[in-house]
Amino acid sequence: MRCLVTGGAGFIGSNLADALLARGDRVTIFDDLSTGRRQNIEAALANGAELVELDIRDRTALEAEVERAAPELIFHLAAQVDVRKSVADPAFDASINVGGTANVLEATRRFGVPRLVFASTGGAIYGEGDGQELPLSEATPVAPLSPYGQSKQAGELYMSLYERLYGVSSVCLRLGNVYGPRQDPLGEAGVIAIFCGLLGEGKQPTVYGDGKQTRDYIFVGDVVNAMLAAAPSELHGPVNVGTGIETDVLELAARLGELGGAPFEPQFAPPRTGEVQRITIDPSRAEAELGWRAAMALPEGLKLTLDSL
Repeated sequence: MRCLVTGGAGFIGSNLADALLARGDRVTIFDDLSTGRRQNIEAALANGAELVELDIRDRTALEAEVERAAPELIFHLAAQVDVRKSVADPAFDASINVGGTANVLEATRRFGVPRLVFASTGGAIYGEGDGQELPLSEATPVAPLSPYGQSKQAGELYMSLYERLYGVSSVCLRLGNVYGPRQDPLGEAGVIAIFCGLLGEGKQPTVYGDGKQTRDYIFVGDVVNAMLAAAPSELHGPVNVGTGIETDVLELAARLGELGGAPFEPQFAPPRTGEVQRITIDPSRAEAELGWRAAMALPEGLKLTLDSL
């Protein structure tokens, strides 16, 4: 199958590209390499993947390359994913996550791509989980607390719009907090990658707030498997991809300290705008309708991540 992965040089996208190639698919990667890394896809390129350097905000270039690649399946992962950056510059966040997504949808429609898998967020779209019955299902009203979560909700609504207007088949995977090999410990990385990087450098972690804030940490290999399961399905709308398990930041620091065999004592700092205190998402729909469930336990996933650095 001819597959296109936007954001394919990124953390999740490059792992997905490898999995697609391993099953014999032809893979085209779109990435402007602003946050994605060429080194992430060296193996994929050696195995026959093609890299097209472009910005999904450039509609003309995007449509020309989609027409040329003629994909049968698009995985749309290209995004601005840094919550802090979205708070500081919401217009920039929206230009990629809303405008860029609209461009991808329009190309999907124009060139008759049969299926589109959209990487949304479960960690930021629901808003604050504290005070609600966790884990949260897809029926939970969304109430983002950051421009990033808001822009991802807009992307989902565009998916629904294009299905109603044009019959574009899509599914929105609401990902938990994804971690694993290739996640950059700098810049916009998740807390696990940041902590692993600090541990490797013999530094101590900074914890924002009281450290009791919880997230639903999901291993990248499990996310890739969910994407592969969702692609040929007839599911549409939002589907949670998580573990349903809450883990707080202090527990992460303690577990990593044990794995690293070195002191790893949190240094506390004020909480950051746009971040929720508690969240975990219910993966029951993915299990019931896709036959998917997370397989990687957190201790094993943390060790794999730490060993990959």
